[in-house]
Amino acid sequence: MSGALASYGVDSHDLYRRAASYVDRILKGEKPGELPVQEATKFELVINLKAARALGLTFPPTLLATADEVIE
Repeated sequence: MSGALASYGVDSHDLYRRAASYVDRILKGEKPGELPVQEATKFELVINLKAARALGLTFPPTLLATADEVIE
């Protein structure tokens, strides 16, 4: 996350892991059209304090405490 102030979105590592299980099931003979659609269940919040300082912004300490990653 270069230059962004904050990001909230799906955890891509979790999506890749779940996609691998789908590939495994397909390779074992299941039909792709019969597999259930899965929604993302894991999200992550990343806050860039360096960008915030450059813009003269501050984040509440409670938000910083709940962030998955804080970039100094």
